Amino acid sequence: MQTIYGDRAKCYQCHRPQSSCMCEYIRPIETQTKFIVLMHPKEFKKTKNGTGHLTHLSLPNSELFMGIDFSDNAHINEIIATHESFILYPSKHAINLSHKNPLAEKALPCKKPMAIFLIDSTWACSLKMMRESQNLHALSHISFDSTKRSEFKIKEQPLEYCLSTIESTLTVLELLIQWQIETIETSKLDAFLTPFHAMIDYQLQCIQNPLHQAVRFKPRKS
Repeated sequence: MQTIYGDRAKCYQCHRPQSSCMCEYIRPIETQTKFIVLMHPKEFKKTKNGTGHLTHLSLPNSELFMGIDFSDNAHINEIIATHESFILYPSKHAINLSHKNPLAEKALPCKKPMAIFLIDSTWACSLKMMRESQNLHALSHISFDSTKRSEFKIKEQPLEYCLSTIESTLTVLELLIQWQIETIETSKLDAFLTPFHAMIDYQLQCIQNPLHQAVRFKPRKS
């Protein structure tokens, strides 16, 4: 399926140009946990390297909202009220899912269905979203020890172990399995990043062909 924006056709699901649609590579994973992707408007415009849409499409039990201030969003407030809600945010007081610790053991498992909010934005924009969205202030923060290096070869990460939204989500899923909150087959986890890898391969091919219309950036220095 496609829609037309200006003179270019775009896929209305992954919001990428039809010529680089990644929907065929998506391998959905069913989860008990509900994931909510909060996308900054600037990320919505990044059709060439954004992974928020791919994350949402890969998780049937997920919803995506675009904006900056979600304080008055009735549906988000309903999710917070009916779920044990957490937000993936590496604050000083975050519950570290990578370790068995009193704080984590007290918060997990949940009495109500679990919901995890994911912020799809740059660090600077994430701070503004967290600051202005009053309903997010009461949510417990969760984090993990990042031991993987991002495979996002076409994008410079701000810090060595920063991950893209879809890579971070995969790590969270792996840890939820360790906490016995999720039961997901290893083969499905292995395929979760398939659209992400396909997107990177496509962009690398574009970089190798300087005349390609999709090339709008410089390759990351090694």
